[in-house]
Amino acid sequence: QVQLVESGGGLVQAGGSLRLSCAASGRTFSTYSMGWFRQAPGKEREFVASINWSSVSTTYGDSVKGRFTISRDNAKNTVYLQMNSLKPEETAVYYCAARKMTTPRYDYWGQGTQVTVSS
Repeated sequence: QVQLVESGGGLVQAGGSLRLSCAASGRTFSTYSMGWFRQAPGKEREFVASINWSSVSTTYGDSVKGRFTISRDNAKNTVYLQMNSLKPEETAVYYCAARKMTTPRYDYWGQGTQVTVSS
């Protein structure tokens, strides 16, 4: 089992940048694929990005390609989301999630961190 704690959210102007962090507990962090999701008020949860255990494979949602970068540091049990050129419509709660390499489902979720982009 793994516990996840996000940080780094806040208020930023449109066009600005933020870096989110997700710290994971446990000694098996490197065996999990990690993902970032977001949910705006009144909207469904949206996939943002994912990264496999070795950082070889990354995937991005269409709306963030070229602006967001996911990375991880297995030695620090941490996954990051660098967000550049932020837009007001990207205001949402951002969640970190983990899944075992053998399953497609994300079983572990953090509590989320609020990102607000002002126009």
